[in-house]
Amino acid sequence: MTVRRKFSSGAPWEEIVGYSRAVRVGNTIEVTGTIALDKDGNSLGMDDPYVQTVVIIKIAEGIIHEAGGTLQDVIRTRIFVTDILQWEAVGRAHREFFGKIKPATTMVEVSALIRPEAMVEIEFTAVVD
Repeated sequence: MTVRRKFSSGAPWEEIVGYSRAVRVGNTIEVTGTIALDKDGNSLGMDDPYVQTVVIIKIAEGIIHEAGGTLQDVIRTRIFVTDILQWEAVGRAHREFFGKIKPATTMVEVSALIRPEAMVEIEFTAVVD
């Protein structure tokens, strides 16, 4: 029987919406869409997609670690941006963490994210050896 483990950030909207920050089933860890927030739910990196991307990856790294993995285990990232013209800033931050790992990656422009100041949201998939 495959065990399903759920990981929470403690954010109130996890219960409101009905989701987990991350879920691990077997050796696969899925991290939900993540935006740049501090532990109190305050937005970080306002007007700076590079900073938002760095914050997001660090948040994901923490929850992946809690679930038993590392960034080295990430095989896929899905990046949502509100302005595709900012792709280079977002890509530069992504490369700083994943330049040698090189997961499969998609970046798409969306009309809006959950908060108006959020410019970037990223999902992560990791497979732990």
